Amino acid sequence: MSDFLRRFAEGFAALDKHNLDRLGELYSDDIQFRDPLHRIEGLAALHRYFEQLYGNVTELHFDFHGHDLVAEGEGYLRWSMRYRHPRLAAGQPITLPGCSHLRWHSDKVYQHRDYFDAGHLLYEHLPLFGVLIRWLKGRLA
Repeated sequence: MSDFLRRFAEGFAALDKHNLDRLGELYSDDIQFRDPLHRIEGLAALHRYFEQLYGNVTELHFDFHGHDLVAEGEGYLRWSMRYRHPRLAAGQPITLPGCSHLRWHSDKVYQHRDYFDAGHLLYEHLPLFGVLIRWLKGRLA
């Protein structure tokens, strides 16, 4: 793994609700963050997003298990996120695979885009609605 991607993955995996002030060590002030559900601009907004994220779950952990360096200052990290939410899947652990596309300069990420199945993150684990989503996915497969 490239040194930068390794350091970023280690720093990101070490985040929790008690040390979100460390986001500034990983991201530039002008960070642009996107995932299938959010578009966030700026370090202060990203900090608020992570406060809300960690505040709504009882467990959240990332395991990084692959990378691709595209060019100097650009690469991908493959990961699995394990989380528990009291209102999803009866509070049982949920594992979500995903991938992050990162662009960085001066040892800080200025663009972070996550790719994952939003249905698997949330909708499939809601009572009643989850049954319908899983059925539809099975029919389409």
